[in-house]
Amino acid sequence: MLVAIYHPQTERAALLGDAVEAAGMAAQLLPPHTNDLRPWIDSCFDLLLINPFLDWQEPFDFVRLAVSIVGRRPLIVVSDRDSLDERMVALDAGAADAVGWTDNLPEVVARVAGLLRRSRIAAGQLGEGELRIDLIDRRVERAGRLIRLPLREYDLLTNLARVPDHPVSRDTLLRAVWRIDFDPGTNRVEVHMSRLRAKVDRGFDWPMLHTVKGMGYALRSRPE
Repeated sequence: MLVAIYHPQTERAALLGDAVEAAGMAAQLLPPHTNDLRPWIDSCFDLLLINPFLDWQEPFDFVRLAVSIVGRRPLIVVSDRDSLDERMVALDAGAADAVGWTDNLPEVVARVAGLLRRSRIAAGQLGEGELRIDLIDRRVERAGRLIRLPLREYDLLTNLARVPDHPVSRDTLLRAVWRIDFDPGTNRVEVHMSRLRAKVDRGFDWPMLHTVKGMGYALRSRPE
């Protein structure tokens, strides 16, 4: 499970990341945001953990925007001041959970683990509409038909399926599938996406995999 973490104080972000990894999960520290959160929220994590109260004039709007972008994935808000008012702002804005953090890392991590256990991803299942992905057996089906995929194509599909109906950038896929943080100047993403389309879309009534101009690729959960 990959937990994305945003905290405006670098030291506290690192503490959260270390605690999450000590509990057996992977952590990704997100860089400082701009007015548009999409460039760093639109990545392939399973849960988002944020503190919106230290560098954002309207924390309610920050949380609402984050909720709209993460979709079905869980969002937890951390209040460093352990303020009931701040926790209520987060919950009213749509966060799945809110927790006060005053030297209370074990509870924060326990809430993260609890939400992940209750999610479909933690249960080993992904997929929308006709698509079903068993993350334990690495089995992919569309409309009941078994689809056999090699590793890279399977990883591409699962990363797109984590955020159905939202585009995922080429750079994000390079990081998530190939663990590359730079543009290698090759067309490896395009080649593997072409092969994936041939297996997931060919012979079915409508295409699930789409190129979104200027934004990347998206898995559609239903016909357009």
